[in-house]
Amino acid sequence: MKNVEMKMEDNILTIKVDLTKEFGPSASGKTIIIASTEGNISIPDKENIKIGLNVYKKK
Repeated sequence: MKNVEMKMEDNILTIKVDLTKEFGPSASGKTIIIASTEGNISIPDKENIKIGLNVYKKK
């Protein structure tokens, strides 16, 4: 994962992303990547639930 923190507390998933970070252009070159799970992943403590997250801005 890039710039993504997740935690579970009382069945509430909290996702933390620092919006000041950048990781360069996307594969298409149309956007700048801010955060990504880099595909679908299991959330903490819930292996049967998946999440896929991309945070980006226009170039």
